[in-house]
Amino acid sequence: MSPTPHTTSNSGAPVESDAHSLTVGPNGPIVLHDHYLVEKLAQFNRERVPERVVHAKGGGAFGVLEVTEDVSQFTRAALFQPGARTEALARFSTVAGEQGSPDTWRDPRGFALKFYTTEGNYDLVGNNTPVFFLRDTIKFPDFIRSQKRLPGSNLRDNDMQWDFWTLSPESAHQVTWLMGDRGLPRTWRNMDGFGSHTYQWINAAGERFWVKYHFRTDQGHEFLTQADADRMAGEDADHHIRDLYEAINRGEHPSWTVHVQVMPYADAADYRFNPFDLTKVWPKGDYPLIKVGTLRLDRNPENYFAQIEQAAFEPSSFVPGIAASPDKMLLGRIFSYADAHRYRIGTNYAQLPVNAPKAEVNSYSKDGSMRYSWASPERPVYAPNSHGGPAADPSLVGDAGWESDGELVRAAATPHAEDDDFGQAGTLVREVLDDAARDRLVGNIAGHVSKVTTDELRQRVYAYWCSVDETLGKRVEEAVGR
Repeated sequence: MSPTPHTTSNSGAPVESDAHSLTVGPNGPIVLHDHYLVEKLAQFNRERVPERVVHAKGGGAFGVLEVTEDVSQFTRAALFQPGARTEALARFSTVAGEQGSPDTWRDPRGFALKFYTTEGNYDLVGNNTPVFFLRDTIKFPDFIRSQKRLPGSNLRDNDMQWDFWTLSPESAHQVTWLMGDRGLPRTWRNMDGFGSHTYQWINAAGERFWVKYHFRTDQGHEFLTQADADRMAGEDADHHIRDLYEAINRGEHPSWTVHVQVMPYADAADYRFNPFDLTKVWPKGDYPLIKVGTLRLDRNPENYFAQIEQAAFEPSSFVPGIAASPDKMLLGRIFSYADAHRYRIGTNYAQLPVNAPKAEVNSYSKDGSMRYSWASPERPVYAPNSHGGPAADPSLVGDAGWESDGELVRAAATPHAEDDDFGQAGTLVREVLDDAARDRLVGNIAGHVSKVTTDELRQRVYAYWCSVDETLGKRVEEAVGR
């Protein structure tokens, strides 16, 4: 048996006692120069970093993305080449709830992925829905505040939520998803994931394509009823975190089959609706799913705080062969996520082990709080330089971009023939859901709307749902009346 290791301070020096502070006699006051006690208390006081403003409650695991098909005609990215195997980290979460909130509140689920590729980290920050409530980032802070808590009572408020939604008709498609079965997955293992945004892929020849990601669960879709979820919130508020952790411990490694939809670059200009609108899906009849491979999670974190709470996912982390699109929500998130990490876990968050790339880093960034890796002192800290420091090489990145009219305006995107806020939500209700799912949708909406306190707002809610589907709106009104 190996000897028990001795306790040390954070600097590695042996500690005299784990149980007794240094005092003036056994009953006297504690002395300030008990540096180990001060270190323990100071560290304890700082154990928590600020929680995420959104997606605060979550869990995750490590795994591998294995590419089984050939999509190299669309992208040169190393992680998507045939046969490539790339280590990955997944984090699942709720959106609006705080750290201690129940996993089973009705809410979209975050589906964030970090791929440790040979060309640097690639992050894909999505949800379990293919759409979102908004199409322009400028409304995002207002949306999140409407889903959080009132400033006076500190209570969540259904009036506030429906006030925002009914005044933002572009939310209808996502709210329909949210109020349906997919709004309460039984486990994270039983839900799909989506990149949601439109991204750009560039192949080795420099050809550009638009792409959407789909991660389809191999465990089958299962959901909780509202009654099940409400009961579970009291019985096991950490149900989703527990389920993933215990499944992986049992050797039941969850997996998702990875697909993409690919749109030729030129199609976007005159497609029947704006393909960069995050409130829309691309019909699979127009752009079928193309299989890519499998994502499998097979390793739990060894330390939740270090590897999940400090994990930093950001849509700005691209690799050669993948780039942004004109999606206004994506473009805003490219700034906001990295900025949030700098506030929450420090300017050098990318040096934390869970965020550090496997690829070599040759950056000119320097200093800042908690810096713990650096370049050789012989290497210059500025560019350009004449001393052999790193130099940018555009040939390694490829030609990513798109055309623009160049005029600076604050306006909606140029309209396409079939742009509209309620059409796809109505199709989801009428053509995708079956009768039982429609009945549950009516019940879920009515249960939520029954807590709205003013008749004027309820009438706006009924009009909102009638715009989605006339029959649905009338059934919701009747159900609330009962």
